[in-house]
Amino acid sequence: MIYLDYQATTALAPEVAAAMVAVMDHYGNPNSAHRVGRIAAADVELARGRILDALGRTDGRLIFTSGATEALNMAITGAARAAPASRRRVVTVATEHAAVLDTVLALRHEGFEPVIVPVNADGLVDLEIAEAAIDERAALLAVMQVNNEIGVVQPLDRLFVIARAAGVPTLCDAVQGFGRLTTPQADMIAISAHKIHGPKGVGALWLREGLELPPLMHGGGQEQGIRPGTLSPMLCAGFGVAAQIAAERRYADLAHVETLWTQALELFAGWRINGSREARYHGNLNLSRPGLDAARLISDVRDVAVSLGSACASGSGRPSHVLKALGLSDVDARGSVRIGFGRYTSGEELEQAASLLNEAAMAQGVPA
Repeated sequence: MIYLDYQATTALAPEVAAAMVAVMDHYGNPNSAHRVGRIAAADVELARGRILDALGRTDGRLIFTSGATEALNMAITGAARAAPASRRRVVTVATEHAAVLDTVLALRHEGFEPVIVPVNADGLVDLEIAEAAIDERAALLAVMQVNNEIGVVQPLDRLFVIARAAGVPTLCDAVQGFGRLTTPQADMIAISAHKIHGPKGVGALWLREGLELPPLMHGGGQEQGIRPGTLSPMLCAGFGVAAQIAAERRYADLAHVETLWTQALELFAGWRINGSREARYHGNLNLSRPGLDAARLISDVRDVAVSLGSACASGSGRPSHVLKALGLSDVDARGSVRIGFGRYTSGEELEQAASLLNEAAMAQGVPA
């Protein structure tokens, strides 16, 4: 199997697996005061420090969560509820992950006004509309760094300048950019371990110093009074090592991705790239061809793992909301595939996968 679905998840790094095994027998509750508990707590705090280092942050707080979805829910709902009564608007972008869009929309039941800013045909936010929406009525701006479906990188610096001028807190879904791109200057940052060759089931929310959120869940308040529940030292340790390796290998990984990107552009020369060619992370290639049935393509090429888009929406039968936001028709959106590559992808694998995908597309009668 040739794995080209890096935006959905990544393989566990060998170093991460070894680190997790090493703390497997540290069975203590990290909130217990005895020696066994303190050993487990030390594992958690070592991991926390490694992740903060990878983020390049010496200030603020890092809250462990079950993943980025929980982190995003915690940040969006918490920031909205903590906002002054005069700020009842929550601003986000049409191409955000469902964990953001659905949470923002759910706040309507609490009297908030969701504002979904559109994007242009290249997938980049319309800055004029964004600036008009991010004003003194806004409780939060939530915008992702790298789009999980099309790889487009939003102009975060410009958006955050607008937000700061209006006194609006900012949240960045940095899941796809963490460990690869420069850390965004947001007030809150959501990240996930399994996108950087770490384990599934653990993520984190970074909060700027002085920013307070009410808890989304209630209980023991183990994670600094914000997130209750007993942490898994093993998952935290895996996340910490994955973050450390991502930081150490960042430039080598980016150079490898750049080589694969250049190769992919030649191998898929007859395909259209969805989203901006310039403002994007090059490990994500969302492609379409007129008349292609992408679901059939994936079924026909069983030895290559690519996707139709977000794994969260897989099997829904609905065309991607991200591609629709770019102005693609339902037919064109259903004729699109996402190809993701990274650290463990070889040029030979990419070449073989392209040959199989191009051949399968031709078998559908789709012109080259």
